[in-house]
Amino acid sequence: MTSRRADVHTSVSTWQQPCPAPASPERTALVEQVADRILALGDGRLRVGIDGPTAAGKTSFGHELAEQISRAGRSVLRASLDDFKKPWRDRHLYDRESGEGYYRNAFDYTAVATLLLQPCSSHGSGRAVLCSIDPLTQADHSSVVTIASSDAVLVVDGVFAFHPEINEHWDFRIRLEALPEISLRRGAERDQDWAGSEAEALHRERYLLAERLYVAEVGPLRLVDVVIDNTVFSRPRIMQG
Repeated sequence: MTSRRADVHTSVSTWQQPCPAPASPERTALVEQVADRILALGDGRLRVGIDGPTAAGKTSFGHELAEQISRAGRSVLRASLDDFKKPWRDRHLYDRESGEGYYRNAFDYTAVATLLLQPCSSHGSGRAVLCSIDPLTQADHSSVVTIASSDAVLVVDGVFAFHPEINEHWDFRIRLEALPEISLRRGAERDQDWAGSEAEALHRERYLLAERLYVAEVGPLRLVDVVIDNTVFSRPRIMQG
């Protein structure tokens, strides 16, 4: 890979997680392997989706992947589907708090497609919105545009990433897997600050149930280019692809 490092463009969302420090040579090698596969797809714009259950490590893997691609000299845009949920002010119009309601109603897939994925296609305008509605402040950032260069790689993480309403837009699909009990523990620990004692129940009764519905209806494993077991963070392994 070239030594010329390109920019990684992040969104204005206040829901940000840091890029993790290198965990092991094995993890670094796996991220490099996936990055090489993506870069081999060509020099035009590419859109990479990272799917998996809540707290499987999607955001961290996305950050690591973005850093590796940028080291190869390709500009990267980072986004999360969490920044494309429907605004809370409209929650009285639908169920978003049950597991099924969260799966069916939480995300604005029209905004994901029109503001983010279509502009970052090889023939798109390049005028990408990396955050629609801030999940914490609820501020509308849909007018904040980041320009994707002609060779930019868009890396997006999120649950239900291969939902039928947006699945056709990806050029490379990654699925992270983690044991349910690991996902539950990680998620509860991560969300303790804002969910408090309800964090574990929130993950068990909303997010894990929503994930089961998604897997049953969509079957993401049949759609992806690579499946990674991310149960042990320092020792991820490729399961498929």
